[in-house]
Amino acid sequence: MRIGVLALQGAFREHCRMLEKCGAETREVRKAEELDGLDGLVIPGGESTTMGKLMTEWGLLEPIRAKAAQGLAIYGTCAGMILLAKDIANSEQPRLGLMDATVVRNAFGRQRESFEADLTVKEISPQPIKAVFIRAPYIEAAGAGVTALAKVGEKIVIARQGKLLATAFHPELTQEESVHRYFLQMIQE
Repeated sequence: MRIGVLALQGAFREHCRMLEKCGAETREVRKAEELDGLDGLVIPGGESTTMGKLMTEWGLLEPIRAKAAQGLAIYGTCAGMILLAKDIANSEQPRLGLMDATVVRNAFGRQRESFEADLTVKEISPQPIKAVFIRAPYIEAAGAGVTALAKVGEKIVIARQGKLLATAFHPELTQEESVHRYFLQMIQE
């Protein structure tokens, strides 16, 4: 299985290492033609406004949307969650707009309010998932086709819509493999 990792900014190397530990072949994606032949794509964390502008400048938004329409599985972490959402509260920044959800940026506070939490997500792992939240977003509203897999309080922090997966946290920064393994399972469904 070949998984692309958008390599414009953020922890893309950590995602590649995690996916390879889970048995996948990886490819860093910076150009539209590098999307060809992929079974899935990971959009890492980073600064979502900058990533959206770079995706626009480098001509990646439409090719990724087209691949998603053809069934490409896409997993977005943190900024990746923001870029996947159709709506971003109080923002008109560029985005893919694929997941029927409204996201709030920096919703848990600034960098110093970063935190870790153990999430129980029976669809992903029988054990609690250690989640690292860094200037994390959350989903405040989700369409009928979106399944909320986990919440912190009332805030949705893991969601799935068909072949789209979004987490507000960074599993690639821990030893936690279960979310990446779940993404690989999604591709095979």
